[in-house]
Amino acid sequence: MENRKNYFHLHLVSDSTGETLIAAGRAAAAQFQSSHALEHVYPLIRNRKQLMQVLDAIDGAPGIVLYTIVDRELADVIDQRCREIGVPCVSVLDPIIDLFQSYLGSPSRRRSGAQHVMDAEYFARIEALNFTMDHDDGQMPADFDEADVVLVGVSRTSKTPTSIYLANRGIKTANIPIVPGVPLPDGLLSATKPLVVGLIATADRISQVRQHRLLGSTQTFHGQEYTDRASIAEELKYARSLCARNNWPMIDVTRRSIEETAAAIVALRPRLR
Repeated sequence: MENRKNYFHLHLVSDSTGETLIAAGRAAAAQFQSSHALEHVYPLIRNRKQLMQVLDAIDGAPGIVLYTIVDRELADVIDQRCREIGVPCVSVLDPIIDLFQSYLGSPSRRRSGAQHVMDAEYFARIEALNFTMDHDDGQMPADFDEADVVLVGVSRTSKTPTSIYLANRGIKTANIPIVPGVPLPDGLLSATKPLVVGLIATADRISQVRQHRLLGSTQTFHGQEYTDRASIAEELKYARSLCARNNWPMIDVTRRSIEETAAAIVALRPRLR
């Protein structure tokens, strides 16, 4: 039987960047495998003129409407127009804000983009991103002791994307490839501050990812050994022994998303301190 997906329009209306809505919308849509959301993202909607253009677009492609608009007047306009069009709409933040107000006993400020204020935490994230980009793939090993986390692993275990994701959370992250016969930098072995984590995966998974990598490689690159499962198994054996010798925890990323891997690393930090 042919596997057909139903498509629906998902309108995401935000007075800020829309990141919260996109994450919420995708998390919900992922629970319905037989349906696929066609996303329409409308960020930085902060006045009635902008909003009316958005509502006209929704009228032209009816679907589910999610919004994070803290201006009560604009939110009321969305609710009213959606009722007229006959489409469902939900304010994603209102139930959470109401819960906070009830528990804390004080009203919210209802300020657009409040989570994106350029405070010390914001600049710490920027610093972490700069550090992580400078220390990708074993670069600048002399100052690894300034890192919060160092990821080690054989090629194609998602070290770089995981590092960048952690940096977005303000965690200075370096990563180093493990290559049999190539010693790790002295800067790592002498570092005392960072949490060092080994990333591993199954040989089948790494081979599959490496084969995709070869599609964009030059003709002079010989990839047979790079994708050979027996060779990869030897690389993984070496990586595991290296982590065991240094008491570095290992995380199998075979069936983990970048976000899940990062969450597992964050959970390790207080436990190993």
